[in-house]
Formats: sequence, structure tokens, C-alpha cells
Amino acid sequence: MKQIEILGIKIDNLNLNELLYEIDYFLRSNSGHYLVTINPEFIVEADKNFKFKIILNEADLRVADGFGLILAACLKGQIIKQRISGADLTLEICKLAEQNNYPIYLLGGFGDTAKLAANNLKHRFPKLNILGAEEGIIYPFFDNENSQLLARINKAKPAIIFVAFGAPKQEKWIKENLARMPSICLAMGVGGTFDFLAGKTPRAPHFMRNLGLEWLFRLIIEPWRVKRIFRAVFVFLWLVIKETLSIKSQVVK
Repeated sequence: MKQIEILGIKIDNLNLNELLYEIDYFLRSNSGHYLVTINPEFIVEADKNFKFKIILNEADLRVADGFGLILAACLKGQIIKQRISGADLTLEICKLAEQNNYPIYLLGGFGDTAKLAANNLKHRFPKLNILGAEEGIIYPFFDNENSQLLARINKAKPAIIFVAFGAPKQEKWIKENLARMPSICLAMGVGGTFDFLAGKTPRAPHFMRNLGLEWLFRLIIEPWRVKRIFRAVFVFLWLVIKETLSIKSQVVK
């Protein structure tokens, strides 16, 4: 499997069909795997959070989610086959789960968000087997809270779990607890995807997504995200340019 590395983070260079083939293989394997959808904000966080960088690089699949990654790869003279957003991939996995009767569990979001997301998913995929949908636990939490949560998940025995604690909390939780959920074949952090699925947050129009301007749409409707968007757009771009210039200067020497 070909990989591209951006600021020390490995990206699996797959298109959607190739990715779904790998995911289906995981779901038939009866062993635990976790997938991360990497966007520029993840990479900026990993640049100063070494533990998060390890979690991302040790994932079984690392998906390019973010137009900035395509630009960064171009600066390195490489081409990412396809940008696959976490929200779109969640729907594709649910479609696959419905077709093959892989039961799923929705964990995270705030309040009733997971339940609303589950209801909307059932309308879209009537035969989808959703075994649970809950807010779960909020960081920081006590060990007994986590043990009770794991007991609920293990009682339900889903094959897929979508975790919406926000990055890097969701990836950290998955890494620490995947081995304690024996029925889980695929775990994936989904960030704000439940908000989209629940109808609480609108997605950018298709033309803005295609142009890589989803960040601008989010800024317009959620101006309080300005610091996060600044990091994901401008800080990320600066780090990529700095790395590119450093590599070129070493080549010249």
C-alpha cells in the first residue's frame, strides 16, 4: 500500500473503492482495527503532541481528509488519489454495514446528538443494525465510568464503533480501549460528523467542498471556530512550506 508522508504523518494513498475494500477485509477478520481520517488540524496538533503522532501513525488505515493535504502533497511532488472526508466515509461504511449486516454503535456528541444521528441513519439505511447510540463519557473521566461504558458496548457486541469525542481525545480513547472491546473489528473517530447526521450543523455546499473551501463555510456559520480554522489553514500551510524549504536547502547543500 503506497503511503505519502506529510510533516511526519503517514497517509495511505487510496481512492474510495480501495479504502472500502480494506475496510471490508477488516470487518471480515474478526480482529480489532482502527482508522483515522487525517486533516490539517490533526497534523498541526501532532506536530507538538508526540503521543498523538504515534497514535496516528500506528493506525491500521490513515485517510486523507482535507484539501490542505492535497496541496501539501503537491508541494512534495506527489499526488493524493482522492480526498475522503470523515462525514462521507461514515455514510459509505454505514452503507457497507447495511449490505453485510455489520452492527454499529454510535458513541459521543453532546446530549441527544448520537440518538438523532442514529434515527436519521435508519431513515437513510432502513436495514442498518444500530445497537447503541449515546453521548458516552466526557473527558476527563473516572476509570469506573469508562468500565461501565465498555460493559454497555461489550453487551451490545457491535462490529463497528464510531467515536465522536473530538480529536485527539477520540483517537486516544480508541487506542487505549480497542483491545477491551473484543467484538469491534473497526473503530473510527468521527469528530463533528454526528452533528451533520443529526441535522444540527449544515455541511458546506458541494461546490465549496470541491474547491477546498469547506473551512470557509464553517467559519461563516460558526465564527467561534476561528482559532481552529486558523491553525488548520494558515499554521498548517506555514509548517508545510517550512518543511519544503528545509528539504530543498539540504538538497542544495
